[in-house]
Amino acid sequence: MRDLVKAAKSLSDETRLRILNLLLVRECCVCEVMQVLNVSQTRASRNLNLLYDAGFLKVRGEGLWAYYSIDKSSLPNHLSLFLNAVEFGLADNKLASLDRERLKEAQRLGPQCANPLAAEQIST
Repeated sequence: MRDLVKAAKSLSDETRLRILNLLLVRECCVCEVMQVLNVSQTRASRNLNLLYDAGFLKVRGEGLWAYYSIDKSSLPNHLSLFLNAVEFGLADNKLASLDRERLKEAQRLGPQCANPLAAEQIST
């Protein structure tokens, strides 16, 4: 029951829904999320970590970089259903569509993009 509540709460924020929208397209590092959503590193990292803690995301490290993604095939049923609802709900959303377009131009910025919280997640 707690996992279900945590997942539902994690979806109750526009920034987190926009992040999921990006990650449904491809994996992203923190700085790509920052660029597309025009948010600070702190805000991007905090929201990525909330989605990770809720079980929606996986993270992999590559040097200083932390890449977040969604592995639909390994999600529990309740998360998969939530994610399908998010994907369906954002399909015709203008802001979500604009974010997907901006994602095409996003790129890694440099070492400042490294997410120290993700380093902990990668090592555990």
